[in-house]
This record gives sequence, C-alpha cells and structure tokens, in this order.
Amino acid sequence: MKARLFVLFVVGFVLNFLWEKAHSVLYVSHNGMEMTHRHLAGAALFDAVVITALAYLCFYSPLLKGALPSPALDEAASAGRSAGGISLFVFALFIFAILLEKYALATGRWVYADAMPIIPLLNVGLTPMIQLGLLGYLSLSFTGWIEKGSSL
Repeated sequence: MKARLFVLFVVGFVLNFLWEKAHSVLYVSHNGMEMTHRHLAGAALFDAVVITALAYLCFYSPLLKGALPSPALDEAASAGRSAGGISLFVFALFIFAILLEKYALATGRWVYADAMPIIPLLNVGLTPMIQLGLLGYLSLSFTGWIEKGSSL
C-alpha cells in the first residue's frame, strides 16, 4: 500500500507540475507576486498531497471500509476499476478544487488573468476547476500502468 501511494504521489506531482506550468499564463499573480517555478512546484506538491490523501481515504481508509462499493487502490488502478469508488474519488477532487479556488480568490491568494475562462454561477476558472479531478484520475490510471509495466 505505501509503495503504491508513493508512486501515486510522484505521478500526481509530475502531472500537476506540468499542468501548473502550462496554465500559469492564466494567472496574474500568486500572493501578489509573479508566478515562479517555486510557486508552481509548491502548488504541484500541494495537489499531489491532496490526490494521495483522498486516494487513501477512498480506497484504504478503515473509516470508509465497507461503505464504498470500491476495491483497494491496487485494483482500482488496474483495468478492474470500480465505477463507484473512482467516481467518488474524482467527485471529491472536483469539489475540493472548487472550494479551494473560491477561498484563494476571496483571500487574494491568486488573481486570474483576463484569458482565464470562468465558469458561470461558480465564478471560478475552468482549468483549475477540472485540474484535480482529471489529474487525479490520470494519476490513478498511470500508477496502475507503471506497476504493471504495460506499454501504451
């Protein structure tokens, strides 16, 4: 379990760093400062921790054991995924991303550039809203692929 979660964390960090770098042009500032590689790495680290923690809760936690129609992460990351467990994992990541964006915008932690597409009603950016859910799912998938030694 620990090795699997570590692989998930590393994959999550790499994917999130690439995402942060790609969409950093959609932000004006972070805490009133220009975006740097250090900011991007910190954001990617935070995102990887969130993905790993939620994966633990959804697939390993004794708190949810038996409450979810999902297998352990090793099975979830393979072809035999449980739609219920994966859906809960991705949904929780989307909700977390929305709440994080609302908080960060309200407190001025970051400011969107004019180019950022905004989701009406939610008033949050499109790319940060989909980031955690999408990259969490991809991290889970790539973790299974890496462990099986499969080829694309």
